[in-house]
Amino acid sequence: MKTRLRDHYDSHVLAKLTEEFGYSNRMEVPYLEKIVLNVGLGSGKDDPKLLDSVVEELTRISGQRPIITKARKSISNFGLRDGMPIGVKVTLRGARMYQFMDRYISTAIPRVRDFRGLNSRAFDGRGNFTVGVREQMIFPEIDYDKIVRVHGMDITFVTSTDKDDEALVLLREMGMPFRDEPTVVV
Repeated sequence: MKTRLRDHYDSHVLAKLTEEFGYSNRMEVPYLEKIVLNVGLGSGKDDPKLLDSVVEELTRISGQRPIITKARKSISNFGLRDGMPIGVKVTLRGARMYQFMDRYISTAIPRVRDFRGLNSRAFDGRGNFTVGVREQMIFPEIDYDKIVRVHGMDITFVTSTDKDDEALVLLREMGMPFRDEPTVVV
């Protein structure tokens, strides 16, 4: 199934990246591999109702059933035992990935209060971009009346390149609204 953002990648972004970085083969051009949505529950590890609501909200946002992440080892200072649920995550690929990215750029980001653009320095050195969302209510799929607790999430855009500058151009061309950093003249 072709999506609007995938069509945009095929028709415009491929040509732009090939021209800018001088790729000789189409297979060299970076692409979006997956998007990972992660919610850490923190103090909600003792509340099964909160866990169920987060799973249901992430299912609505992503269109795919998330998995519950569990603690790998016990940490007594946090009151954490091996195997306790500590978060929820979902990995999107293919058409669902492009549909989510399109909805995130066109409907969720404009709903953020005082939004001035995404920080272009939030890359991890391996071509992956992570953005934190403070509250899940920016997504139109969330019903305000059914929210148990306001929580945030991390959204990681994983690209096929290892270079942050190539990943930045890729995501910018796909429509991510990065803030323009002022250049410092020395």
